[in-house]
Order: sequence, then structure tokens, then C-alpha cells
Amino acid sequence: MSLDDTLLHALNGLVGRWPGLDAVMSLFGQQQLLIWPSGGAFAAWVLWRWREALIGMPILLAVFIVGDAIGAQIKLLIARPRPCRVFTDLHLIGACGKTYSFPSNHAMNTAAAAAFLQVLYPRSGWFTWPLVAAIGIARVYGGAHYPTDVIGGWLIGAAFGAGVAWLLLRWKGFGRNVSGGGQLPEARQDG
Repeated sequence: MSLDDTLLHALNGLVGRWPGLDAVMSLFGQQQLLIWPSGGAFAAWVLWRWREALIGMPILLAVFIVGDAIGAQIKLLIARPRPCRVFTDLHLIGACGKTYSFPSNHAMNTAAAAAFLQVLYPRSGWFTWPLVAAIGIARVYGGAHYPTDVIGGWLIGAAFGAGVAWLLLRWKGFGRNVSGGGQLPEARQDG
């Protein structure tokens, strides 16, 4: 048995031992979980920096859509079966999933959003990365992905999200001063 299989079975073997943990992992493994933190972050962003939000939120949405499409194409290319289709001894929490396993799009999308936000707002990482970790672990815990599916998704998503945010910071229309550590530029004094 590979290290990937061993880690999957060790984590998935916890299913059923603590009903509270199962409930939490089930919640974190659902795509709908992304809606509430994303909605709250969007509301805060609009209230705090509404001009940036008008530009940043559509770009972040595009990161999700394009990232999801990239993940789908990688899944078709790699064609790795999901562990819940390979192993009959896994305890499923939620659905197995209809597509291939690598990479985990849950992991990819959450890491892309966290990296995007952290490049723009470095302090956001204290909230976003623990959420990314919890969602990724929940996908393995529930038997839907191997650990390497999640790690691969994190790496691809983080690189994609950070790259897009880095490009956004370099665009003058966004209104951020890159040389000033991502802070808003000071008011200009004309004349």
C-alpha cells in the first residue's frame, strides 16, 4: 500500500468514531460551505474597500471559473479514479463525486481564493488558510480524494490565485501601490 493510500485509510478510518467530528467534516466537505465565508468576505470587502471590490470580486469569480475549468481538464488528462471507487472499505461522508480524483477542485478553488486574497491583503491568511486546510482534510476524511489530490489542488490553486492577484496589483487601474507593500497610494497633491 502506498503512503497516499495509507494516509487516506488512516484519516478515513476515523469516520464513525466521533459523530461530532463526522458532522464537522461533512460540513467542510460540502461546496456550499464556500458560499457563506465568501459572502461575508465580499460584504466586508465592499464596505471596507468598495472601489477595489468592484474590480477584485469579478476577477476572483473568474479565478474560480477558470480554475474549475483547468481542474476539470487536468482530471481528464490524469484520469485517476477516486478512492471511493477504488476501495470498498472506505466510509463515505457525502457523495463520491462524478469525475476523476486529481486534483481536488475543492482544494484548488479554496487555495486560489486564499492566495489571491493574501497577496492583496496579507493579514487575510490567518482566516483563509485554516479554512483551506479544513476543507482539504475533509475531502480526504470523507473518502472523496487521496491526500495527494488535495495537496496538488492546493499547489495549483495557490499558484494560480497568487499569480492573478500579483498581476492585478501591477495594473494601475486597480489603484494599489505595489512598491508600498500593497498599501493604497497616498493622496496626490496637484499644483
